[in-house]
Amino acid sequence: MEQASSIKIINARAITPHRIISDGCVVIKDGKIQYVGTENADVPDATVVDAQGLYLAPGFIDLHVHGGGGHDFMDNTVAAYRAIAETHARFGTTALCPTTLTAGKGDLLRTLEVYGNAAGQHTRGAQFVGLHLEGPYFAMNQRGAQDPKYIRNPDAGEYREILAASPHIRRWSAAPELPGAMAFGRYLRSQGVLAAVAHTDAVYEDVVEAVENGYTLSTHLYSGMSGVTRRNCFRYAGVIEAAYLLDAMDVEIIADGVHLPAPLLKLVHKIKGPHRTALITDAMRGAGMPPGKSVLGNKDTGLEVLIEDGVAKLPDRSSFAGSVATADLLVRNMVNLAGICLADAVQMMTSTPSRILGLQDTKGTLAEGMDADVVLFDEEITIKATFVNGTPVYLAEQFNLPRLHCY
Repeated sequence: MEQASSIKIINARAITPHRIISDGCVVIKDGKIQYVGTENADVPDATVVDAQGLYLAPGFIDLHVHGGGGHDFMDNTVAAYRAIAETHARFGTTALCPTTLTAGKGDLLRTLEVYGNAAGQHTRGAQFVGLHLEGPYFAMNQRGAQDPKYIRNPDAGEYREILAASPHIRRWSAAPELPGAMAFGRYLRSQGVLAAVAHTDAVYEDVVEAVENGYTLSTHLYSGMSGVTRRNCFRYAGVIEAAYLLDAMDVEIIADGVHLPAPLLKLVHKIKGPHRTALITDAMRGAGMPPGKSVLGNKDTGLEVLIEDGVAKLPDRSSFAGSVATADLLVRNMVNLAGICLADAVQMMTSTPSRILGLQDTKGTLAEGMDADVVLFDEEITIKATFVNGTPVYLAEQFNLPRLHCY
C-alpha cells in the first residue's frame, strides 16, 4: 500500500531529549524526521495525524529479545522473524536485536544465515538491527535456563569462524572469567562487536580486567551473575557490584517487575541513571501470548516451560525460565513501580539502547534528521500507533485515521 511521502503529527506531547513539548508538532518526510517543535508547520502535501494529546516518543529499541507471538528466533525460519517483529511492534518496539540461546556451532551458523535472509526482506514490524549471540561461553553455575550440553569456553577458531560468517553480529555475551575470555573480548572489539558480561561467576577484579579488554555492558543485571561472595573466608565484590562501581559499564535490566522487583528497579536507576541503563524485554516466544505451556528456544528441541504470573517458569516452578515482557510494560513499570519520571523511562528504552548499539546518529531521539521511528501512547503507556521509517506498522483499532493505513 502506497503511503503519503509526508506525515504531520499535531497536538502531541512530544518527548524530546530536552523536554516534553505539550502541544508538539512533528513532520515526517521520506522516512526521516524533518521538524520537531511547537509551530504548526505548513506542509501542504502532508497527511495530518491529530494525536489528540497523546504522548509522542522515539520508537522503543529492544537490544535483547528472543521471541514473541508464539515464535522464537531459534526456530530459524524467516516466518518466525517476521512474526516476532510484528508482535513487538504492537507494543511500541521499532528496532530490536534478535537473540540466540546457547547452541552448537552449526545451529549458530544456521541462525546467521536465516537472519541475513530475514533482514533482507521488508517486515511490517520492528526493524532488525543486528544479532545478539547469548552464549555459549558461560559459567556452568550461572547458566540459568541455558542448555548445559552446549556451554563451553571461548574457542578462537570457533568464534573467528562465526564472526567471519556474517556481518550482522552486533553484540555477544560471555562470562569473562573463563579461559580465553579476555582474548575473545579484544577480538570482538577489533571487529566492532559489542562484548557483554553475562551468565558469570566473575568477581570485581575479573570485571575490571574485562572492561580493559573490551567488555562494556552487563547483560540482564542481577540475572545469571554473581554478587558479593566468599572465597577462603574473604568477601569479594561480584559482577553486580562491579557494574555499579565501574562508570564505563552500561547495564541492561528486565524491568518486568518479576525478574527485578520495585526496590531493585529503583536502585539501578539511582546508581546507574537513565543514561547508563537500558530496558530489555529478554522476551521468549510467550510474549504477547496467553498463559499456559510454552517452549524456550527452538519449537522442536527447546525446553518446555510454563507461563504464569507474568513470567516463564520451569515446569516444576523451581526457577524462572524467561521473560514474556513487552517494551510498553517495561516503561510502565519504571514509572509506576520505580517511581521515575516518564522522560527517564523513555530514555532507557530509546536513546540509551541506541547509544549502546552505536545507532545514536539515526535512532533513539525525536530530532531533525533522525529515522522516523516513533510511537504514540496514552497516560497508561498503552500503544496507539507505531511508525517505522515513517510508515505505520501498527495502529490500535480505536485510533482509526482517515487516509492513514497500517502497512
